[in-house]
Amino acid sequence: MSSSPSFWSPIVGQLVPYVPGEQPRVPDLVKLNTNENPYPPSPRVIAAIQDAARQGLQLYPDPESVALREAIAAQHGLDVGQVFVGNGSDEVLAHAFFAFFQQRQPLLVPDITYSFYQVYCGLYGIAAELQPLDEQLRIAVAALARRAAQGCAGLVLANPNAPTGIGLTLDQIEQLLRACPDRVVLVDEAYIDFGGESALGLIARHPNLLVVQTLSKSRSLAGLRVGFACGQRPLIDALERVKNSFNSYPLDRLAQAGARAAIEDQAYFEQTRQAVMHSREGLVLQLEDLGFEVLPSQANFLFARHPAQDAAALAAALRARAVLVRHFKTPRIAQYLRISVGTPAQCDALVQALTDILGAARR
Repeated sequence: MSSSPSFWSPIVGQLVPYVPGEQPRVPDLVKLNTNENPYPPSPRVIAAIQDAARQGLQLYPDPESVALREAIAAQHGLDVGQVFVGNGSDEVLAHAFFAFFQQRQPLLVPDITYSFYQVYCGLYGIAAELQPLDEQLRIAVAALARRAAQGCAGLVLANPNAPTGIGLTLDQIEQLLRACPDRVVLVDEAYIDFGGESALGLIARHPNLLVVQTLSKSRSLAGLRVGFACGQRPLIDALERVKNSFNSYPLDRLAQAGARAAIEDQAYFEQTRQAVMHSREGLVLQLEDLGFEVLPSQANFLFARHPAQDAAALAAALRARAVLVRHFKTPRIAQYLRISVGTPAQCDALVQALTDILGAARR
């Protein structure tokens, strides 16, 4: 029997849920639609998970994830008290929205960015004021700083931005931090390890900075669900208060063990991220040779359009050839495709499929 809306709380019917990237079960699919790392996690991750599975699963995990937080803190030159962990960066972001942005003034969010930000605003009753990207689809930093200085609930920025892949400099981030010193500036660094400048080094001198990262992308752990936030202690204390009012055990033993091993295997991390960045630069050249316009990316994906082809039609034609990319129907970016960077073989398959499609269109 289906549930009836008559049983819902009043807010539920008004929610506009986030729509995740498709996860189809199709044999031999070239899957380039959800920005997953094309390489498996470090072998040390698998060994750590297997070891954790052999002992202690009948017991609750460490609610504070101390060993994992210590590894993250050591990696980034922070104190353990400046690190918060959660069940994927999405949960960390949700707690941050609840903890910091339920103010009388609006939260400032770029108009083209990770769409989950607006979902959290709807869930928590936060007024969002969308700030338009410029004509090059870059964050208009000066205009955003001027607006923030007029008063706001805070700022949320993805750096590099998604789905564009364009990053901000640390000087630009500091400009925004100074514009609203009494409100939290949340910098979501999900893709930072693929060429961007991390703001983690700014935490010591900016008490209003919260940096959120994930192990899903550069650490190849999308299936494990581990994210973290870093900031000065009062911000972390607020996140811990929210977490412990929601779920004291967000990370199980396997996740804590695997994530710690991934953080500590710096050599493997460096090897795979360099491989992704190398493939990205090669793919840019190949797409440009096919006539695509490609935005400059510091992420593990590209945002590209073809001036003579409809993006939705291209995405459908690629899917018919078992190549999956992401197309957004949002007006300003409706003619772009977001293409995850795959292995060299996956990138070759994409380019060959596009070559065939474009060749057929010219005949």
